[in-house]
Amino acid sequence: MRTTTWQDTRGPLPEGLGQAIRGTAGDIAALLRGGRDTAVPVPGSEWTVGDAAAHLALANELMADLAAGRERPYGDGTPQSLAGANERSLADFTERRAEPLAAMITEQAEAFLDAMARPAAAGSAEGADTAGETGMPTTPLGPMGRDVLASYLLTHMLGHGYDLARALGRPHMIDRARVGLCMPFMRAVMPRVTDAGATAGLTARYTIRLRGGETFGVSLADGTVRVTAEPPDGSDCTILIEPTAFLLIALGRRDPWRAIGRGQIVAWGRRPWLAPRFPTLFKAP
Repeated sequence: MRTTTWQDTRGPLPEGLGQAIRGTAGDIAALLRGGRDTAVPVPGSEWTVGDAAAHLALANELMADLAAGRERPYGDGTPQSLAGANERSLADFTERRAEPLAAMITEQAEAFLDAMARPAAAGSAEGADTAGETGMPTTPLGPMGRDVLASYLLTHMLGHGYDLARALGRPHMIDRARVGLCMPFMRAVMPRVTDAGATAGLTARYTIRLRGGETFGVSLADGTVRVTAEPPDGSDCTILIEPTAFLLIALGRRDPWRAIGRGQIVAWGRRPWLAPRFPTLFKAP
């Protein structure tokens, strides 16, 4: 495992992000310690609670290594390659007990935050070929700056934390504030998880408004997706959506029609019929 130098501006993470990472890891650990039975199946998944918790522990370790400047190849960003990497890592890592996994999840979240707070590691010339080219660590979904990497870690924990909460019959830990802190990652990754078949031939300009949160734009043309911090000029469709519903739909955890039926999504504009199509344009890895 090589250590590389990646450029960043040291200083605190965006307000609340470090606390959200620490708090989410703690919430997940509390779920595991309260449930104990890690053989319980996760709804809609082939994994058990123990499998999902083991994956989280390993993923937090991966993120901590990336934050420290270490190279950790893990698939090529496609859903198939990431699923394969997950399967191999779980086969090699056999721990499925609640307490050790809870401890590892929180410890590696702290290791990530500690690495973020330290000066960038001095990289070796041998390892400079990956991170040095982009000035950023290479994650399973491509190069990312430090704030997006931290947002990625939070998003990943919230998705699997939601699964664990459902499996154990406990309240989940996703709220509006934490979704807001996931948005740097969500905006950055959208062009990387586009479904080429779904976007082929589509030209559309969306305005996405999170209720009580931010507004951003997503434009599609010639099979490419462009995400902007501001709504596009001449938006075809505006989607107003509850933040928790947005995250769960984006992560493949909630059916969009169910959210529409609950009044969590409202759409308007020149082409409002484009709203139900929007979630289908992306494949959650």
